[in-house]
Amino acid sequence: MAAAALAQQGIYTCIDAKGRRLTADRPIPECLDREQRELTPSGTVRRKVGPSLTAEERAAEELRVAKALEETKRIQEEKKRERALIARYPDRATHDRERAASLAQIDDVIHTANKHRIELESQRRKLDVELEFFKGDTTKVPFKLKRQIDENTQAIESQRRFIVNQDVEKQRLNARYDEELVKLKVMWAQLAGSAPRTAAAAASGTARR
Repeated sequence: MAAAALAQQGIYTCIDAKGRRLTADRPIPECLDREQRELTPSGTVRRKVGPSLTAEERAAEELRVAKALEETKRIQEEKKRERALIARYPDRATHDRERAASLAQIDDVIHTANKHRIELESQRRKLDVELEFFKGDTTKVPFKLKRQIDENTQAIESQRRFIVNQDVEKQRLNARYDEELVKLKVMWAQLAGSAPRTAAAAASGTARR
């Protein structure tokens, strides 16, 4: 019965829009807009199958195929990223260490920025002492002192913004590691679950030998 069914099964062939000759055991989606030939197992032409879609249907089919290819590519890229992730972080301790090291680097930068901000604020207090000498009469304040105050104000504000941005970066980094950890926990569990089965299969094979 199976041999008879295979003998009845046709082979479809066509040349698609890109000039490629395609062959399949059923009508070929890439050639629905053109003639296909159904061959017998011996290679003779059993029949010719003409285009089966309207222009609208063909456009819809092409869109469907494009979306399917895009989804397949997305899944492949995601699996590639997952393989790279599990290779980089084979266990929780490795992931925790890298998170701690990355955050520590930002903390060092923030610490240095805060020291500089404190120095700038100390300079500003000295400038304010000089400014008090003029008793609020801005017309008597020397240009040099005005410039120093302006530069100091801008520098303090710049440091403040920089520190805020570093805090935001810490939050972003933590969020990234949290997102990775969710995925990694699943992959670590899968690996832990497959290890006993692999060991059991190896032991079973040894016993049979």
